[in-house]
Amino acid sequence: MGVVNVTPDSFSDGGDNLDSRDATATARRQLADGAAVVDVGGESTRPGSAGVTADEELRRVEQVLRALRGQPVSIDTAKVAVAGRAIELGAMLVNDVTALRGDPDLAGLVADAGVYLCLMHMQGEPRTMQVAPRYGNVVDDVASFLEERLETAVAAGVSEMHVCLDPGIGFGKTPDQNLELVRGLDRICRIGRPVLVGLSRKSTLARVLGDPNGRVGSTSASVGAAVAAFDRGASLFRVHDVAEHVEALTAAAAVERGSVG
Repeated sequence: MGVVNVTPDSFSDGGDNLDSRDATATARRQLADGAAVVDVGGESTRPGSAGVTADEELRRVEQVLRALRGQPVSIDTAKVAVAGRAIELGAMLVNDVTALRGDPDLAGLVADAGVYLCLMHMQGEPRTMQVAPRYGNVVDDVASFLEERLETAVAAGVSEMHVCLDPGIGFGKTPDQNLELVRGLDRICRIGRPVLVGLSRKSTLARVLGDPNGRVGSTSASVGAAVAAFDRGASLFRVHDVAEHVEALTAAAAVERGSVG
């Protein structure tokens, strides 16, 4: 899953794709590099970010979605108005960082449209989520939350076969908690739905490499972390640098299969 942030303030690429033409070019390049889907978003959810209105979010993403019509596109939103318009323009997946808690009507929209849905764990909300996050056991707590949100989605009419789960790396977790989630991904995979991880460029990777104040991890660290997540059962990867991840994960999958074909 390629990342296309049509925002001025996303943590690693804010402003790079704010112009719809740049965003469209980025998405097309990611698809050419092997992305199975591109995730288009118009509202930053980095730590400390402020929200935007549905009208502003739509203003940012609508032209990009129009230009990509017919291509495999996901919409990164928690707002039913944005998701609905994106689905009209061909989005096949709604990537909701609130796991259906942000807008009570979103589950019904997804169910009626028959599109895919990603449910993500986040402790708190973007402006406050990194203020001393606490868990009893981060893996068990996140898994229990995702199980409950999956049940909620299915009860609202969403097909269970259309749901994937995201543990929410960096969303209300310390660096050590993020690493513990990756080590414990098998617990989340046992829920029975595909697991998506978004480790790409996260600041935890800068900490791993010895920079205590780094805000953005390197591509190499991102690829290494993605392979570690793959080894523990993750099957979807939300990334900025598509070509590098596709090559590394193709090699890791070949090792897992024991063949090159």
